[in-house]
Amino acid sequence: MAQTSASQGPPGPAPLLIACALGIEQFALRSSTRGGALGPVTVLRTGMGPKAADRAVTQALTAPELRDAPVIAAGFCAGLAPGIHPGDVIVAEETREPRGTTPCTGTGLLVDLLGRATAGHTVHTGPLIGSDHVVRGAERADLRATGAIAVDMESAATLYSASRVGPRPVAAVRVVVDAPEHELVRISTVRGGISAFRVLRAVLPTFFEWHRNVLLPRR
Repeated sequence: MAQTSASQGPPGPAPLLIACALGIEQFALRSSTRGGALGPVTVLRTGMGPKAADRAVTQALTAPELRDAPVIAAGFCAGLAPGIHPGDVIVAEETREPRGTTPCTGTGLLVDLLGRATAGHTVHTGPLIGSDHVVRGAERADLRATGAIAVDMESAATLYSASRVGPRPVAAVRVVVDAPEHELVRISTVRGGISAFRVLRAVLPTFFEWHRNVLLPRR
């Protein structure tokens, strides 16, 4: 986990917690926050899967400096709907997992900001569903039938856990690396997704604009 420290003095706004699963996702996100010019941020690598995300996010939010932190689940995902392509961006309206549905905050703002930041890549918005395994073949169609437009293994658990710890703004922004017409053979091939990596780096400034607009008052 990497964290930039807030300056000493009166308590400022809660830092932003960005949660991701993979090392390559963390590298993209951390490399875009170097220098601290965009504001206080913690980039948390949770590990893969909903249980790892649940555990890591719950533990991180017990730290006093992160008690009120808004949370964004970020990284890569698989698209479910036809017309979604690698490099496209998914902004979740809500995330779904077996324990329940978590509404996202400031979706419209993120869509507007990301549309400007990722020229040439389409921004899609809709429900993002969680899975405990990599989804393939006919299972995509089953998930699409629920109304979900994309799936990953950590976002839904991340936002559910963050909201369970305490009320806060939450969002999920994912870059598509795997789509119905472009299915990955194995998860390790994410490392070859140069386009998706560059898009993930490009979206960072939009997270800070979202952060500035949706902060909850400190308790």
